[in-house]
Amino acid sequence: MLHAHGNTLSKLAVGIADTIPTIAIKSHLKYEKPVVLAVSTGTGLSTNAENIGKLLNRKNYYFVPFRQNNPITRPRSIAYEPEYIVKTIKYALDGEQISPILL
Repeated sequence: MLHAHGNTLSKLAVGIADTIPTIAIKSHLKYEKPVVLAVSTGTGLSTNAENIGKLLNRKNYYFVPFRQNNPITRPRSIAYEPEYIVKTIKYALDGEQISPILL
């Protein structure tokens, strides 16, 4: 599982592997293993929404359900829900995305 910020999501979405996490994920995917992403970013509902969409449509990427971090003061920010981590990993090992993803 990776705690993913906006920069990492962007790199994964376009296939850049130039950091330890992105290189590890690329290697992991090479062996058809699931990658669980726990997203926490201030741009999840703006700049990175497209990147999240791209990764949702790729094989072997799974997301821990997330919600808006603070709709009043940070309307574009999202954060994953920690209580769903174990359940998301179990689903991912069965090749399924837990749902709903947006809480």
